[in-house]
Amino acid sequence: MVALLIGLTIGLGLPLQTGINARLRRSVGSPFWASLASFTLGTVFLAVVTLIGDHTLLLPATLIRTQPAWIWLGGLFGVVYLTGNLLLFPKLGSVQTVIMPVLGQILMGLLVDNFGWFGSPVNRLTVTRSCGALLVLAGVLVTVALSSWLANRGQTVTPKDGRHLWLWRFAGILTGMLSASQTAVNGHLGLVLGSSLKAALISFLIGTILLAVIVLVMRTPLQLHQPVGERNPWWMWIGGSLGALYVLGNVVLVQLVGTGLAVVIVLVGLMGGSLLIDQFGWLQAPQHPVSLVQMLGLLIMIAGVAVIRLV
Repeated sequence: MVALLIGLTIGLGLPLQTGINARLRRSVGSPFWASLASFTLGTVFLAVVTLIGDHTLLLPATLIRTQPAWIWLGGLFGVVYLTGNLLLFPKLGSVQTVIMPVLGQILMGLLVDNFGWFGSPVNRLTVTRSCGALLVLAGVLVTVALSSWLANRGQTVTPKDGRHLWLWRFAGILTGMLSASQTAVNGHLGLVLGSSLKAALISFLIGTILLAVIVLVMRTPLQLHQPVGERNPWWMWIGGSLGALYVLGNVVLVQLVGTGLAVVIVLVGLMGGSLLIDQFGWLQAPQHPVSLVQMLGLLIMIAGVAVIRLV
């Protein structure tokens, strides 16, 4: 029950962070500067929390010598996933930009559990677990794709250039697989360090450094301004803290239930949070009432999590 509460809570917080960072991007004028600001503030937040919880930021001197190099890749995977979504949206559209990474996340989560990759406990893929994962994916398809198709019936849609479309779809699946890999890597790092806080801090710090390098290489100017007719709200700066809590929650969750189940529980929370933002128009988002089809899709996802959890 504790694992379910943690997963659903951080999943609900992720679309809130996305909406907050989208508002920040409007004020700084660049998605990379918005991401860098979010990661930097998240790193500072985690550093303070780690000092309070663990009383030190120091790492064991033998860590680099005794542990595999991949334990440091969580931050890199997170940045690739974040940047990948920015690039996928104009190529695939909103529906496929959600579905392809979700497919990759579920697939990689099950593979990590089945083969024990990244130091994870082995949890063999059974028919029941496979059916549960398929239910979760079906719920995502109903919530995102079917509801979108029903809403746009009768409208003329210009077909996209399909020459490289499958390459972008594969890239979407790959970014989702990296996201699930980040969850597994950070979970193992938390075990090695004996501290979920330090594992999340390291992941965020590495992500911050990588984003700083990207901004320097691209020479993107920073322009903080107010959109016409609006004031910059104070909450546009708290996205990093929500992202930090998301990474920290994943570290704890993997240690409780494994990577595969952690991924699907968070996905349910993510979809639920997205529907709440649409329903109530939170964070200055356009208000779109939730449909019965979307509610049905969410219930199918919950059923899928129940099937996997009961294995």
